[in-house]
Amino acid sequence: MKVILVNGSPKKEGCSYTALTEVARALNAHGVDTEIFWVGSKPLSGCTACLGCRKNNGGGCVIKDKVNEFVKVAESADGFVFGSPVHFAAASGAISCFLDRAFFSSSRDFRGKPGAAIVTLRRGGASAAFDRLNKYFTFAQMPIVSSQYWSMVHGTTPEEIKQDLEGLQIMRTLGNNMAWLLKCIDAGKKAGVEMPVLEKRISTGFVR
Repeated sequence: MKVILVNGSPKKEGCSYTALTEVARALNAHGVDTEIFWVGSKPLSGCTACLGCRKNNGGGCVIKDKVNEFVKVAESADGFVFGSPVHFAAASGAISCFLDRAFFSSSRDFRGKPGAAIVTLRRGGASAAFDRLNKYFTFAQMPIVSSQYWSMVHGTTPEEIKQDLEGLQIMRTLGNNMAWLLKCIDAGKKAGVEMPVLEKRISTGFVR
């Protein structure tokens, strides 16, 4: 089993990375492989609503950057943890653009796979940013993995993050819960439990 942890910070080894590595250590202790995927520090385009991803036979987003690189590796992953710093009481602009396009173009690759979000911050805005990230999981029919509290760690530097002992425990608990759910899903598959059959999607507007 493998979990991809997505670092949505422009800093490759900053606060979000530090928190994600704590989650990864807990997963590794249960025999789950992990990979940290960094969205990078280069500008990322948001979705332009061109619907090109609906016309290119599953080829992903027509804007070629790290989004398609991620979607390619996501196909073989069993679970995901998305981490972001809090910017103006919200998830980072980079990870918001990144996930808008990844989930809109390839939500089928995430269905049924556990997802979790973590946020790092100096002081306020954690719950708003955390809530924003969890919206992607409900769109893609993903089981959401929780911890013992909302998954946040406080600090402005990696060193400060390591001083938030409760926050680090929250990260470890999240990793333990993710590993447990992955094993439950695997056991269910081996026992013949299938995913629900999808109905034909209904899309309803409110203007008649």
